[in-house]
Amino acid sequence: MTGTLSGTHFMLGDNAIAEGAIAAGCRFFGGYPITPSTEVAERMALRLPQIGGTYVQMEDEIASMAVILGASWAGQKPMTATSGPGFSLMMENLGLGIMTETPCVVCNVQRGGPSTGLPTLVGQGDMQQARWGSHGDYEIIAVVPWSVQECFDLTIRAFNLAERYRTPVLVMADAEVGHVTEKLVIPSEDQIEIWSRKRPSGPVAKYRTFAPDDDLIPPMARAGEGYHVFMESLTHTDRGYPDATAPTQQVLVTRLNEKIRRHRFEIYDVEERWVEGAEVVVLCYGISARIAAHAVAQARERGLKVGMFRLRTAWPFPEERIRELSAAIRGFVVPEINLGQMSREVERCALDACAVATIPHAGGDIHEPEQILEAIIRTAEGRSPSRATRVGAR
Repeated sequence: MTGTLSGTHFMLGDNAIAEGAIAAGCRFFGGYPITPSTEVAERMALRLPQIGGTYVQMEDEIASMAVILGASWAGQKPMTATSGPGFSLMMENLGLGIMTETPCVVCNVQRGGPSTGLPTLVGQGDMQQARWGSHGDYEIIAVVPWSVQECFDLTIRAFNLAERYRTPVLVMADAEVGHVTEKLVIPSEDQIEIWSRKRPSGPVAKYRTFAPDDDLIPPMARAGEGYHVFMESLTHTDRGYPDATAPTQQVLVTRLNEKIRRHRFEIYDVEERWVEGAEVVVLCYGISARIAAHAVAQARERGLKVGMFRLRTAWPFPEERIRELSAAIRGFVVPEINLGQMSREVERCALDACAVATIPHAGGDIHEPEQILEAIIRTAEGRSPSRATRVGAR
């Protein structure tokens, strides 16, 4: 049963995330409502029963993350949505999803923190938690929309990446993008590219749950269709049996990381404007990128050689491209609604001679274009040090 609402709509960002999930084939949502992601759950609660899907409100976010892992092993394309404290509660089971290589999508509509923080106001303070929130060594994939259209498009991409690489994928929206209402064009179903998880092709009796192909990604059987499926959160062999030894840990964890690292150039998704020949590049994402676009336009009207580098995929981080750009420009300017999280990645990847000017914002509202313009001018004039500086804090 299909559910894609093809056509032109005037839609809320959170609702566009839900519609993107449905268009991608999501028919199971397990979640717990929390501002400012609640509209995602509300939309799924309305829409899924209309198309033969299932919506389950769980008792908390711990259970929400657990139930979508189980749904995935039953053959579903599942999603949950949360924010702030709920995202923190999901971290242990996010690690379980990574360890058991379970495709699913987690949407985090970010608000101001820490703790309860600013439940109804914007933040981008979960970007490093998205990368490092669970324990151990792992790679994660996270997409970052800046518009209602991208809430739809990148949610589909998140499901495709989850299926392709057999891993949880994060949609890191923010409260402003989630709560803006603007034009959304939903294409017809035959125009939407959908990827499916790799299925076992050999004899049922020889199936091994975590035995990878040459691309380091194991085919995935559905529980209940005749395969002997063994899943284990402990360090395990490719059969799925526990084997808590250093050699098995080395093989397993290395592969879990390498299956993302090896394919990172296929996963990277960025937008570059005017970066060739630029002296300053503004690196941005989410709602902050929409403000940065105004500042970059003003700077270019003044004759400054400035470009814009917008992350649509935050993780894995495009470190090779940042290093390449840093050899050709004076510096980066990084506005974000936190006290400097993704800017640390820019500092890590950029060459020492390249300045990195961070424009921190603790959350609650958004930058003014003038703040970003001032940082662009200072960097262009060489008034930023060779390493990171924080300018225009509010």
